[in-house]
Amino acid sequence: MDIKEVIGIDVGKEELEVLMHTRQLPEKFENTPSGLKKLEKWAVKNIPCPKEGLLFAFEHTGLYSYPLSVFLTGNGFNYIMVPGLEIRRSLGISRGKDDKIDANKIALYAYRRRDEVTPYQLPGEEILEIKRLLSLREKLVKQRAGYEGTLKEYKRFLVRKDNQTLFNVQEKLISGLKKQIAKVGQELGAKINNDKQLRKMYELITSIKGVGPQTALFVIALTNGFTQFENWRKFACYSGIAPFPNKSGISIKGRTKVSHLANKKMKALLSSCASSSIICNPEMKQYYERRLKEGKHKMSTLNIIRNKILARIFAVVNRGTPYVNIFAYSS
Repeated sequence: MDIKEVIGIDVGKEELEVLMHTRQLPEKFENTPSGLKKLEKWAVKNIPCPKEGLLFAFEHTGLYSYPLSVFLTGNGFNYIMVPGLEIRRSLGISRGKDDKIDANKIALYAYRRRDEVTPYQLPGEEILEIKRLLSLREKLVKQRAGYEGTLKEYKRFLVRKDNQTLFNVQEKLISGLKKQIAKVGQELGAKINNDKQLRKMYELITSIKGVGPQTALFVIALTNGFTQFENWRKFACYSGIAPFPNKSGISIKGRTKVSHLANKKMKALLSSCASSSIICNPEMKQYYERRLKEGKHKMSTLNIIRNKILARIFAVVNRGTPYVNIFAYSS
């Protein structure tokens, strides 16, 4: 891909702060359909090359950047979405914050890496809807847990007959949230069942002992239907379960450990899968107990099991057949 010009965009709720890198040409547009059309006209008018040689770059800001992603995809523009932390760490020390400066940093980062980057591919609408539903479910579950915790404290320290309103309101909220969580779960099931390819992936993933519906849904959503990550090792890194060395010269001799830069939700789900596998999967149970008898660290062993499960998830999807428990046939 021969990129001649880069446009960095600092995406806000209401406005897009834009900077064309080589010409150092700044501009500002509304984050609306009409504003995006003006951005396109401005870009095509000012770039010194065909639009195939233009690269847009911006941070992923959820709903705020979604209309921009859809617009650029629909109009055939190349673009990348970069994590803000990656941009900040690549450009050295910075003092203060300003939208124009941020747009400039994004443009500079993308221009320096223009020969290495791969244009972003917007996931299909089914995947995007699953992501939104999973996000909504997470919020509802957290709210329910909060109310349940409060109600538990009420029951411990307060007399119900003297505090009927406090108890009744909490119980109704919890009941209502349970119904909404179930409704979201049904909608997620419908999204999976309505798409033959996604349903196949879901069935393959859940064929692995210890891997449940929530893990399957999150893996499908976060990998964009297994199109965003080349292999399971890269997704393990993204999930925070890939071990990295921690040593330098003769002064730093730390133990190999996982990074805190990770998708914490996916890491937690894989941890739950590992714990379940130790209980319900004889193979994993035997492996876990053998490692502990050898004096290996418990968390190190659990992390190995997390990686084994993730490797199996990618394997069954790539080959298109359910997981076969060979251990059950061994003598």
